[in-house]
Amino acid sequence: MEAVHSWVSEHKLTTIGALWASGIGASLVTYSCKKSPLKPSLRLIHARMHAQALTLAVLSGAAAYHYYEKGSLHPKPEADNISATNFNHLKAEDMDCCVCTTMPLILRPPRNTICGACYEGVRSIINMMSNFETEKVKQVVANPNPNPSPTLDDCIRWCSEHLEQFNQEKEDLVFLSGFVAAFKEQIHTDILVIPGRQGPPIPAHKSVLAARSEIFKNMLECDECKEAPSKSITIPDVKHEELECLLEFLYSGSLGEEKLEKHVYALSQAADKYVIPHLLKHCERYLLRSLSTCNALETLEIADTCSNQKLKETTLDFLVKNIDRVVSSPKFEAFVHRSPHLTVQLVTMAFANAAK
Repeated sequence: MEAVHSWVSEHKLTTIGALWASGIGASLVTYSCKKSPLKPSLRLIHARMHAQALTLAVLSGAAAYHYYEKGSLHPKPEADNISATNFNHLKAEDMDCCVCTTMPLILRPPRNTICGACYEGVRSIINMMSNFETEKVKQVVANPNPNPSPTLDDCIRWCSEHLEQFNQEKEDLVFLSGFVAAFKEQIHTDILVIPGRQGPPIPAHKSVLAARSEIFKNMLECDECKEAPSKSITIPDVKHEELECLLEFLYSGSLGEEKLEKHVYALSQAADKYVIPHLLKHCERYLLRSLSTCNALETLEIADTCSNQKLKETTLDFLVKNIDRVVSSPKFEAFVHRSPHLTVQLVTMAFANAAK
């Protein structure tokens, strides 16, 4: 016990950590005097626990002293005003975290500090909760006094609810995947979809085509008005492989990355022509995340053809920022001849940006 007091006085520890060290030292001495001697097999463990407790307590005081001595953003507390010490502002590398620490609770000093990782994680979860909640319709009658500051319990409850919702949606997708099986296995198909360019026809279902596109619905209804309805429908300007991808998306609502990369331009045009908003949005997301100097000119043309203003503006901004690389590329000359109106827009924006 005297060694602890001498170490504290030598290092001038006047913080809570020093008092904590002295308190633990006194409690351990009292414990050793009052309790009956331990069995020989437990003496080593008992001694190690004493040493660890003393070391952790003393080091906590040393960390606090070092932090305030070496230049803290907060003023150093007076020696006789220990209560002014605020351990919640200590650096994460100097103090253990009360959330993710592996230190046993009985050995950890009584403070409520958290590390930067835990703080950022909780803040990110709360921000994500807020973003999701703002998208919902506010129900003032049901919840007249919403909690403006969600707690960690609210975060855990929110994550559990959304996990359950996610699992339910996965089950729904598995259930709806039966339509894909009906398409691939050609179960009770009632119409042939013929590609306009080349390739054999593809069997499909009228009900699915009519449900996914108003244009397909009108085409099928007009065909049924004839005296002898045909058993086929032709999709012009689409190759067999592109048509197969289009039908696969109509049945499943998704498409593999490789197929999307290969046919994204043709699918975008088909989605715009036959009014399939979900496919058009799907292609837009892919084009935005894969935008580069190699494909930006083609993406701009597709955005202009499909009247996709968001995609067009994003692509134009990207091209203006990389105008030197784009103009020197071999694709630019062909682009100028193919789309002179887009070239004028691009050059105008580039000059305006350079004049700033």
